[in-house]
Amino acid sequence: MTTVNDILQFMETVAPMSLKMEWDNAGLLCGSRTTPVTKILVALDPFEHICDEAAAWGAQLIVTHHPLIFVAPKSVTDGDSVGRCILKLCRNGISAINAHTNLDQAEGGVNDILAQTLGLENIETICQNHMQLLRCGTVPQQSLDTFLAAVKQKLHCEGLRYVSSGKPVRKVAVGGGACGGELWQAALAGCDTFVTADVKYNQFWDAHDFGMNIIDAGHFCTENPVCTYLAEKIAAAFPDVEVKISETHADCVKYY
Repeated sequence: MTTVNDILQFMETVAPMSLKMEWDNAGLLCGSRTTPVTKILVALDPFEHICDEAAAWGAQLIVTHHPLIFVAPKSVTDGDSVGRCILKLCRNGISAINAHTNLDQAEGGVNDILAQTLGLENIETICQNHMQLLRCGTVPQQSLDTFLAAVKQKLHCEGLRYVSSGKPVRKVAVGGGACGGELWQAALAGCDTFVTADVKYNQFWDAHDFGMNIIDAGHFCTENPVCTYLAEKIAAAFPDVEVKISETHADCVKYY
């Protein structure tokens, strides 16, 4: 019988904890290592509706990218969403595992999947200060408008924010989620375009000053493709376990 601990040990081969950033929280954040597992729900986030979906489906484990507990709570009550999630999981015997910055940096993780999804070729890791966060690769030279349309279609975005350098797209850096602060790494790597999310106003201007195209495709849309990767990896390693990607999770950000 597969247990939570079996899944936890397998996740170490997918996204080693040694890759986790010091400030991050990852691993088993709720539940018991000894719990038998027959059903696993995979999602980007461990929000309340995910916990409800897992309970309704009869899952014993949720595996997510983002952590259930990011800042240590001083109490666990139904007065806030994190407390309600923890209580729901415990009430239904569901454990929660996540791989966050370790999955961002891992080979085959968030940023490799993002690069592959966007059709980048000759994919390489941009290493800086012992970090291996960003990926870069090439696409056939094309106009920014053509590339924007491809990003929107491939990542299922409702909209994109961007700055144009007036240059075509050829060498592209990617960083899923809030990687706008890594723009300088993309510039040093000789990239003409950077696809990421949660870009701040001044970071758009930095890209303008660097003479780079920058595209903000949204936190959810740049990271959600990794859920398919996680589900497929877990299902292949544990054929006796039913693994499903959440059917209820979606980007909460809408465009008017």
